[in-house]
This record gives sequence, C-alpha cells and structure tokens, in this order.
Amino acid sequence: MFKIGLTGGIGSGKSQVAGILAELGASIIDTDVIAHQLTAARGQAIPLLIKAFGPEVIGPDGAMDRARVRQMVFDDPNRRRTLEGIIHPLIAQEVERQAQEATGCYVVFVVPLLVESGRWLDRVDRVCVVDCDRQTQIDRVQLRSQLPLAQIEQILQAQATRQARLQVAHDVILNDHQTQLHHLRRQVLGLHQRWCNLAS
Repeated sequence: MFKIGLTGGIGSGKSQVAGILAELGASIIDTDVIAHQLTAARGQAIPLLIKAFGPEVIGPDGAMDRARVRQMVFDDPNRRRTLEGIIHPLIAQEVERQAQEATGCYVVFVVPLLVESGRWLDRVDRVCVVDCDRQTQIDRVQLRSQLPLAQIEQILQAQATRQARLQVAHDVILNDHQTQLHHLRRQVLGLHQRWCNLAS
C-alpha cells in the first residue's frame, strides 16, 4: 500500500489535516493517538511506567500524568531515553498491526517526530509537512493547552526546525494564521487526488 508520512511541529494542525484525509478515504495511523491509548488508564504502558519511574507518574485517574512526565524527561535525558524505550516499541507494534488492517486508498502515518526519529524516512513513499510559522505554533498551543510560554519554547527547542522538516518534504501544506479552513481543505484535496493517482 502507498504510504504517506504526515508530520509538522506542535500546533501546526497535523490532526486537522489527518481528519480531512480520513473523510476523503485515507487510512490514518496516528502515533500520538496510539501513545495516548498506551498511557491511558489500564493502558499497556502503565505497569512498565510504574516499574521504571514509580507510582508518582500516574495521575488520580489511573493514566500517565503527562505534565509531570513531560517535565521529568525534559530535565533528564536518561529518563527521556528510558521513557522512549518503553513507549516506542509498543507504538511500533500497534502501528504495524493497524497497517496490516488498513483498507484506504493509501495509508497516512501521522508522526510528530518523523524527522527527529530518523526511522521513518525509509518507511514511507512520501513525506508531507504541515507547515506554519513559530508564532502561529505558540499561539495555538497556548490556546489549546494553556501551557506556559517557557514550556512551549522548551518543546519547540526539542523538535526539528521548520527548515529541517521542509528539507525532507515531498509535499507541503501551509496552515498558518492566514489559512482559512476552505483553503486548507483545497490544499488537502489536491494532495489526496495526487496521492490516489500515485497509489494506483
């Protein structure tokens, strides 16, 4: 099956683009959604996280305390590697399972850290980047998550630069402050038609 890697920085609108592609008939496999499922209450990763970091990383609802863990791993690269060593293999297993069951005209892997991981470029036929400027990212994340600016800056620093993402892109969807929904949909529809042609 024809494979698209969809990526973009935090706040770029990857999920919105993936939603439009799903409506158009693509199979969507979102690694962020999988990570949330794995770390939800009774998720597969929960016992491993408790064993590695202790019960304090689990919130009152039984899910991973994302804010606490985010701060913990930003402050300690060794802990970040431990976390990735738990989560990434579980994500890979679930991605593989979903890919085997995919029935769309093509499959879209939504991978926020596609460029950073180095593992995805050889696994997809095309890379599509959802692109916007840094200020748009900051404004959207503040609106959505109410994170303090310092923490947003920290997340942006840990991600690939806009330039690094655009260098590996075969296709780019512009989704900045000026992009209206109908314009975004028109861009996505154009790519969808092109990818369907390439897939066939």
